[in-house]
Amino acid sequence: MDDLSEEERDLAAMTRDFAESVVAPQAYEADRTHTLSMDVVRQMGELGLFGLPFPEEYGGQGGDYMALGIAIEALGRVDQSIAITLEAGVSLGAMPVFRFGTEEQKKELLPDLLAGRALAGFGLTEPEAGSDAGATRTTARLDGEEWVIDGSKQFITNSGTPITRFVTVTAVTGSRDGRKEISTIIVPNGTPGFTVEPAYDKVGWNASDTHPLTFTGARVPAGNLLGERGSGFRNFLSILDEGRIAIAALATGAAEGCLEAAVEYAKSRTIFGSALSTRQNAQFTLARMRARVHTARLAWHHAARLRDAGRPFAEQAAIAKLVSGEAAMDNARDATQIFGGNGFMNEFPVARHYRDSKILEIGEGTTEVQLLVIARALGLAG
Repeated sequence: MDDLSEEERDLAAMTRDFAESVVAPQAYEADRTHTLSMDVVRQMGELGLFGLPFPEEYGGQGGDYMALGIAIEALGRVDQSIAITLEAGVSLGAMPVFRFGTEEQKKELLPDLLAGRALAGFGLTEPEAGSDAGATRTTARLDGEEWVIDGSKQFITNSGTPITRFVTVTAVTGSRDGRKEISTIIVPNGTPGFTVEPAYDKVGWNASDTHPLTFTGARVPAGNLLGERGSGFRNFLSILDEGRIAIAALATGAAEGCLEAAVEYAKSRTIFGSALSTRQNAQFTLARMRARVHTARLAWHHAARLRDAGRPFAEQAAIAKLVSGEAAMDNARDATQIFGGNGFMNEFPVARHYRDSKILEIGEGTTEVQLLVIARALGLAG
């Protein structure tokens, strides 16, 4: 982390200490019971983590995406469920309001989101619209001064917690030149016709709150439109570009957590009369794990610096997510192998990382989508 400023180093140290003293001790039980600790969320809010990349005028910390990534990486090292709660709360919950909301919407919604007193979800993915988000089937039609929303969403993070305030959903609001007009609309929790379905039984991220959503004639005021009508497709692409940096930071933290656990275990594990760490095959495995962490961190740092400087960063964000997602998955596999049978026991963090890390190659754009983005940047689009 040689490229960090003194302030960024202080943030990294503070968040790492919080992760080790508060988050890590509850991680196994939260995973086992599939429970998101609202006390941990509250404490993250008190530390200002949800407000890191937002201006002080809305209750933020006046930081940037680099600061957010630093915090997420530190959390992802010990508990990916808590890290994704922060990542989604900022990138998918508050950021769309900040980027595209009216001044009235910002003043009404952002203070509680940035303080961690409220959470919000972003309803994009559908049963038939994942990587192909343009295949959105959820519809919203104007009836007088209200939007009437029908459809469904799936895999929506932070959509059913006790403090979830609303979800922002993409919906087809008409057509232009034979193409779907997609807009984004704020739907408060508790709206009649809006149902948060039972939580998923997931492979990993068990303490993260994730639900399918159903809309059956759900009515919200016309003023709940977020951004210009028909700008939803373009807006959510920019949100995903930023989110990929944050996910890359999370994946880097996971990869580092696996490395640190594997190094410690290899030093303490005796095999045939000597420490496992003295065996060259183990040394080479750990060295490759270290190289992956280093490369992943460089990639997301570069993308974050570009974004914060107002320069194009979509390709670099895709590279960062691709590299770091694979680093997390590869390191989780290798760490589990180093741990042997213990690596298959859920009370060991590497086992949870092994289950958790696969989604890092899927969520907020699959590996294949990242490769497509990179290929297009090379001028290879068909």
